Amino acid sequence: MNEKYERQMKKGVLDMLMLKLLLQQPKYGYQLISEMKEKSGGVFVLKEGTLYPVLYRLEDEKLVESRWSEPEGKQLPRKYYAITEKGKDTLAEMIRMWNQISEGIERIVEEEAYDC
Repeated sequence: MNEKYERQMKKGVLDMLMLKLLLQQPKYGYQLISEMKEKSGGVFVLKEGTLYPVLYRLEDEKLVESRWSEPEGKQLPRKYYAITEKGKDTLAEMIRMWNQISEGIERIVEEEAYDC
């Protein structure tokens, strides 16, 4: 049962985390998967089947845009994703909402922790 709740909680923040990872520079899928795992200390280990639907949705919402790289030598072209201005504005709002939600949760959890 724990996996069900963990999945639901993680799913709710993936859009925000993807936008945050794209804030500094465009990245391709495998980079996003690796960086998400590394920066989260292994908490977020994504599969391609989870990553790409998130990226496609963000692209449909005009929060990210994609472009193909030019092949170099034997390297195949890669599809890079970059955050848009709308994506930056949305990310700032998401972070504000996340902070409010986190603070509210923290208050409730701390209060209830003493009752356990």
